Amino acid sequence: LHGANQWLTLLYERLHFWLLRQDILHADETTLQVLKEPGRAAETKSFLWLYRTGAYAPPIVLYDYQTTRAGKHPRQFLAGFKGYLHVDGYAGYNELPDVILVGCWAHARRKFDEALKALPPGMQKTADVAARKGLEYCNKLFAIERELKEATPQERYEARLVRSRPVLDEFRKWLQEQKPQVLPKSAFGQAINYCLGQWEKLTAFLQDGRLELDNNRSERSIKPFVIGRKNWLFANTPRGARASAIIYSIVETAKENGLNPFQYLCYLFEKLPNMDTRNEQVLDELLPWSDKLPADCRVK
Repeated sequence: LHGANQWLTLLYERLHFWLLRQDILHADETTLQVLKEPGRAAETKSFLWLYRTGAYAPPIVLYDYQTTRAGKHPRQFLAGFKGYLHVDGYAGYNELPDVILVGCWAHARRKFDEALKALPPGMQKTADVAARKGLEYCNKLFAIERELKEATPQERYEARLVRSRPVLDEFRKWLQEQKPQVLPKSAFGQAINYCLGQWEKLTAFLQDGRLELDNNRSERSIKPFVIGRKNWLFANTPRGARASAIIYSIVETAKENGLNPFQYLCYLFEKLPNMDTRNEQVLDELLPWSDKLPADCRVK
């Protein structure tokens, strides 16, 4: 496994190189338990960070194992990246230089949905419940996005300014009116404070028609690891955690590019030991979107 991972690390580093040259990325993070980390108890939580490309770039999905959730980790991993980064609201991304953070309306919507569900059953169905109104504002934005699904980025950008911006302006005014009337720690109060606190990020999608209304792309990409974790539970050592991150990265990137992961890995292990891996151009011919890959690597 160690020898195999040495070869895959070369591809991982090349994928990282191309990831940083995009101008729209998504990020997320989840917990990971690593038993034998120096100076840390076995039950201490570590983290697996996810970084991936957006809808208008070759799919790249990279996982990065780190011991903490500190903001220094995305700063290191994304060093040199300039552009938009879709995130879920976690403050650890706030200090990234040359990056515009794009908030997640799915998270905002979920908080109003939770506030509605926290009400007594009889009140949940009442049309004029404030939490329901907040949910409806979010739903309006998603409805507009569904109608713009087939639009070009420029068409989407222009339509959002005409259709989404008035909804946002009205929503913000409503949030500011509601805030003094609710308990800050109530579910509804938390939903309001989340939206107002994240407002600059939540409205950043208006800046470019390629940007998305939510960060679901990241959540979908981190899910295979989360499902896998339920089965294998933990990594034994930091070295094993790093190896897992690299293997998951190669497999998930291959899948997103329409490859059969098993056939692709077989091809890599056949080619990599017999080539000049210092030649970046040669390595690029092995990347999952390369037209140099044999047909049997692709899903039939």
